[in-house]
Amino acid sequence: MADSPLLWWRRQGLRFRLTVAAAAVLALALALSASVLLSVLDRTLMATVDESTRQQAQRVRVAADAGTLTSPITTHDGTIVQVIDAKGRITHVTYGADRLVPLLDARARAQVLLHGQATELDGRPYAISGFLRVVVLSADRGQTVVAARPVSEIQTSLGTAGRVLLVGTPALVVLLAVASWIMIGRTLRPIAALRRGAADITHTARSRRLPVPQSRDEVHSLATTLNGMLSRLEEAEQRQRALVSDAAHELRSPLASIRLQLEVALGHPDGQDWQETAEGVLEDTMRLSRLAEDLLALARLDERGGVPARREPVELDEVVRQIADRYAEARLTVCDPVVVRGDALDLSRVLTNLMDNAVRHTTSKVEVALTADGVLTVTDDGPGVPEQDRERVFNRFTRLDSGRSRDEGGAGLGLAIVRETVRAHGGTVALEDAAPGLRAVVRLPVSR
Repeated sequence: MADSPLLWWRRQGLRFRLTVAAAAVLALALALSASVLLSVLDRTLMATVDESTRQQAQRVRVAADAGTLTSPITTHDGTIVQVIDAKGRITHVTYGADRLVPLLDARARAQVLLHGQATELDGRPYAISGFLRVVVLSADRGQTVVAARPVSEIQTSLGTAGRVLLVGTPALVVLLAVASWIMIGRTLRPIAALRRGAADITHTARSRRLPVPQSRDEVHSLATTLNGMLSRLEEAEQRQRALVSDAAHELRSPLASIRLQLEVALGHPDGQDWQETAEGVLEDTMRLSRLAEDLLALARLDERGGVPARREPVELDEVVRQIADRYAEARLTVCDPVVVRGDALDLSRVLTNLMDNAVRHTTSKVEVALTADGVLTVTDDGPGVPEQDRERVFNRFTRLDSGRSRDEGGAGLGLAIVRETVRAHGGTVALEDAAPGLRAVVRLPVSR
């Protein structure tokens, strides 16, 4: 079954379609222009002939009214003139004009006089080749002046112009089509380079980038945007690989510990304290559970692309009170109700992670405060974090030397989860010196 014209058109290349469309538009425009040109030229030339003929007729009428007509009547531009008296007889004519038969009969002359416009007449019955433009004027004593001028030259000129346009227009369209084909090909050349560059990018050449043309046009913007996308994808892949590698490393330690304890217990069952072994295995299992929860939380944040799971009003002061009540070390200072938009569970996890981190390092108490402008602070009086490390601790699986022990430190994901969650809610988080201790400052946009 043959394809429909529309389907065939859609299957053609962009270069072909643009060239054909440009040529078709130009052909239509040139055809309309040629038609208008010939029409305007015809009317202008005919108006010029009519005006010249009317002037000759007017000159003859003045002479007829004054009774000074010569025989034959002389004209300088080849105008044919007949002067007809009140009885319909031809009294004066130009050289070579018919003295017996008027160019227009009485009824036709009356019609031309009534409308005041020139008329067209076939001159062949009067032994004149081609058509004539005839003007009729009324003179004194019932006389009528009939002036006519051949328009064969005008028709020849119009025919010549039409033939030139008929030949030149297709040639111009073909010329433009060829030029368009070449120009469009050069314009699409950077896109072809982009396509080849994209085909060369594989999993083994991820760091390659698409070629960027020197011209500052839409293709340049497209190439720049695509390279930015490739950079983001490469960065995301690197982060994913780093996360998998770090997660595997973190999982290896508790699993090895569980395996060692169980192997020792099974190898020496008689001298083994099973209560102590169970407690050790449980501790490592809890560590695995926390790590799995943190990894799942980060995976969900990455999957949502930095957008909260929900956008609903959250009474942040109530969330802070509920979380702070779980910790005996917490000293709470909360202002009037503070409402933010986001996910209550994610915000609860933010404060929980900050509290766990503060309680792990504090020596006596943890101060929690919330202000009306959405600033949440969690302050401990522990050893603090050196200034050069306060930004680095927000990276995934980053732990300082003081927090690397199995009993004191986590997996290094808590603060990373805090920053990703706060950013998703349109806020910021930073660490400040509390002298002594450390202060975590979270700023969230308040819903007015």
